[in-house]
Amino acid sequence: MNWELLRLILGTLLLLTGLVTFALELFGVNRFEFVLNRMHAAAMGDTLGIGTSMLGLMVLSGLNFTSLKMLLVIVFLWFASPVASHLIARLEAATDEELGEFCEIDCLDEEEED
Repeated sequence: MNWELLRLILGTLLLLTGLVTFALELFGVNRFEFVLNRMHAAAMGDTLGIGTSMLGLMVLSGLNFTSLKMLLVIVFLWFASPVASHLIARLEAATDEELGEFCEIDCLDEEEED
């Protein structure tokens, strides 16, 4: 089998996997009722979807400087996305008065006592 054909098939499969991940993410964001559930679906879907899509583009591009740039984008997103999601979740937990009706948040109660 030709290496170019194998690279094309692998890159296409990775791109399709990223596309399916993004579709499932959209389904999760629209299906869930609460903000924290929606945020979790969006954060997990973005991290995995962008990672597999960029890996597919790296495989299709080959070993060059552009692939290195895409790898650095993946690394940056793997660090930035969980941090941003955590900050959004903490903001939602701190500002939503009705959140206590649906879930139990112990850490906010401890901070208020101090």
